[in-house]
Amino acid sequence: MDFTALNHPDLSTLHTPAVSRKLTEASRQLAEFKGVVATIPNERILLTALSLQEAKDSSAIENIVTTHDELFRSDAEANGLPDPAAKEVLRYREALHVGWELVREHRLLTSNHLQRIQAVLEPGKPGYRQLPGTTLKDQTGRVVYTPPQHAQQIIALMSDLEKALNEPLTTEIDPLIRMAILHHDFESIHPFYDGHGRTGRILNVLFLVKEGLLDLPVLYMSRHIVRTKSDYYRLLQSVRDSHDWEPWVLYMLTVVAESARDGIATVQAIREALMDTKRQLRAFPFYSQDLLNNLFTHPYTRIGFVQQDLGVSRVTAAKYLDALTEAKMLHKAKAGRSSYYVNVRLFDILARKV
Repeated sequence: MDFTALNHPDLSTLHTPAVSRKLTEASRQLAEFKGVVATIPNERILLTALSLQEAKDSSAIENIVTTHDELFRSDAEANGLPDPAAKEVLRYREALHVGWELVREHRLLTSNHLQRIQAVLEPGKPGYRQLPGTTLKDQTGRVVYTPPQHAQQIIALMSDLEKALNEPLTTEIDPLIRMAILHHDFESIHPFYDGHGRTGRILNVLFLVKEGLLDLPVLYMSRHIVRTKSDYYRLLQSVRDSHDWEPWVLYMLTVVAESARDGIATVQAIREALMDTKRQLRAFPFYSQDLLNNLFTHPYTRIGFVQQDLGVSRVTAAKYLDALTEAKMLHKAKAGRSSYYVNVRLFDILARKV
């Protein structure tokens, strides 16, 4: 099937009991998740620490694989090049934050915004495709889909997508179903040379923020998608081949519901760890809210991070961190000639060890 126009379904085909049930579940879980996120007083904790988890899982879908230890060490490393895969993951987090700032400023998601997000992800291959020849292949090398080939057609389709993202044709369609449809549109236009999967997953969460279903872009759907990667690609292609929208929409609603449910548990675990650590920190004369925030913003913190966040000298920052290490609240590790300090409880939550 040629993709010459946005490929939207007949909405009557989505008015089914299965879609209705799954939409109700996803909406309920998402609303609960939004409320739980609001219980963390410092949004930077979730934006910084949790976005690393989403970046890791989203990159894994594209076979960019790193460990939690490599990722957090790279995030904490002040000098030298990080692990190459971790560097890609950190770039994803930067792209997510760039996109969120644009949505907060403009309350829109434009084609220009998507280009800016993709340029952060793929600085060596930014911008729309200018040359024909791009095809999508399966694991055997067989071409399964040929996206639009000509630059002017891509520009026109992305202009149409921008309108659909910001001006729904009808108020009868729920934003979660719109998200599923528009994600499929973006992946099928395939406007860039690279970075479509990661840009598309950033688009999903930013769309939910724009629609007011989230306050922060912290619904991380990639964990569920990476577990069901074959279904994700199969159902994307099924819509292209046979216009079979219901299974795709059900899949994406399930992703939202499961991701929100998982996110609720993760944020509640972080909040419990945060409160426990706060009680422990109060026993130290140097307790401050800034120090607590530092320990939960950076799973692996450094003397320089504490020095900057608390406005203290390097000697004082080192004294604080070593005292917390002595009290078994942190684990000290070496990276070359430098040291970093691991918030083990937060690490275990993010690494799904608890």
